[in-house]
Amino acid sequence: MSRRLFVDFGPLRRHRDFRLLWTGLFITRLGAGITWLALPYQVQKLTGSPLAVGFIGAAQMAAIFLTALVGGALADAVDRRRLVRLTEVGLVCCSSLLFVNALRHRPSVWPLFVLASLAAGLDGLQRPSLEAMLPRLVDHDELAAAAALNSLRSSVSFLAGPLLGGVLIAAFGVSGAYLADVVTFAGSLVALFLVRAMPPSSEAKPPSLSSISEGLKYARGRPELVGTYVIDMIAMFFGMPLALLPAFSARFGDARALGVLTAAPFVGSLLANLAGGWTGRVHRHGRAIVVAACIWGAGVVGLGLAGSLPVAFACFALAGGADMISGVFRMTMWNQTIPDELRGRLAGIEMISYTSGPLLGNVESGVAAAVVGVRGAIVAGGVLCVGGTGLLATVLPEFWAYDARVHPAAVAERERRAALAVAVQ
Repeated sequence: MSRRLFVDFGPLRRHRDFRLLWTGLFITRLGAGITWLALPYQVQKLTGSPLAVGFIGAAQMAAIFLTALVGGALADAVDRRRLVRLTEVGLVCCSSLLFVNALRHRPSVWPLFVLASLAAGLDGLQRPSLEAMLPRLVDHDELAAAAALNSLRSSVSFLAGPLLGGVLIAAFGVSGAYLADVVTFAGSLVALFLVRAMPPSSEAKPPSLSSISEGLKYARGRPELVGTYVIDMIAMFFGMPLALLPAFSARFGDARALGVLTAAPFVGSLLANLAGGWTGRVHRHGRAIVVAACIWGAGVVGLGLAGSLPVAFACFALAGGADMISGVFRMTMWNQTIPDELRGRLAGIEMISYTSGPLLGNVESGVAAAVVGVRGAIVAGGVLCVGGTGLLATVLPEFWAYDARVHPAAVAERERRAALAVAVQ
C-alpha cells in the first residue's frame, strides 16, 4: 500500500548522478528561497514602495524572455554540465554582490534591480540545461518519479527557505540572509563537479536563430505539447491571486494571516508530493493535467469565497497540491517524448510558459480587483481558469487524448532509450 501511495525515492537510490545533483540543488535552492524573501524585503525597506517591489518581477521576467530560448539552443549544442557550472558561478557572484551591497552603511537600490535581472537571465541560460539533463540521469520509466522528486525538492526549498530567511533577517539583517545564500551554493558546485559530463548529441547543431526556430517549429507541430504550455498559462494568468493576498488576508487578521495564506500552496504542494507515488502509474497525462488545472481553479474559487482563515488555507493548499500534480505530468510528457537533440530548446520554451503566467496573472488580478473588488477578482479568476481549461481540452483533442503507452513520440523515445541501453551494455 505504501509503495502505491507515497513518493517513490527509487531513482535517488539507483542513480548516483541523479542523487548527487538532487541533493546539491536542494541545498542551493534553500539559499534561493532565502533570497526570494530577502530581496523584496530589502527593496520595500529602502524605497517604501510596493510598486518598486513589483518592478523586481518585471525586471526578472524581461531577462528570462531574453535568455531562455538562447539557453535552450546552447543546451543542445554544448556540454550541459559545463554550461550549468558556468552559470552557477555567475549566480554565486550575483548573490555575493547582494551581500556586499547590504553591508554598506547606505545600501543602494539600483544594484538590487540589476542583480535580480542578471540572476534571472543566468537562470534563463541555465534552466534548460538542467531540465535536459534529467532524461540522461534516470531510466525512461522512472521519469515520472524523478519529476515528482524534483518537485518535492522545490516545494521543500521554497517552503523552508523563506521561513529560514525571516529568521536570519531578524537576527542578522538582510546581509546575513544573502551570506547564507552564498554559502549554500557549495552544495550545487560540489555536485556539478562530481556529476559526469553530458556532451551534446551527435546530431546537435550549433546555436543559432535557425536552431531556435527549429525548436519552435517542432513545438508547434506537437499539439499535445502546445497544450501543456497553454494550460499552465491559462491557470496562472486567470487563477494566480498572490498579488491580492495582502489585501484579502486583512479580513482575517494581521500579517500572520498573510504569512499563512502565502505558505498554503507550498504546503499543499509538499503534501501532494509526499503522497505522489501513484503518479508513475498514470499514462493519460493530458487528462490528468486538465483535471489538476480544474482543481487548481476550484481551489482558488474556494479561497475567494472562504469566510475564515482555516477554510481559506485549506482551499489554497488544495490548489497548490493540484498545481504540483499538473507540473509533474507536464514534465513527464516533455521528458518522455522530446528527442535528446531538441530537449534543451524545448526546455527554453517550457521555461517561458511557466514563468510568464504568474507575472501576467498578478497584473490581471490587480486590474480585475479594481473592477470587481478583491474577493470578486479571486473568484472570477478561478472560474475563468476552469472554463479556459475546459475550452482548451475541446480545442486540442490531441492533448486530451494523449496516452504515453501508444503515442508515437513516446513510443519512439522509449525504443530509442532501450536501444541505447542495449548498446551501452
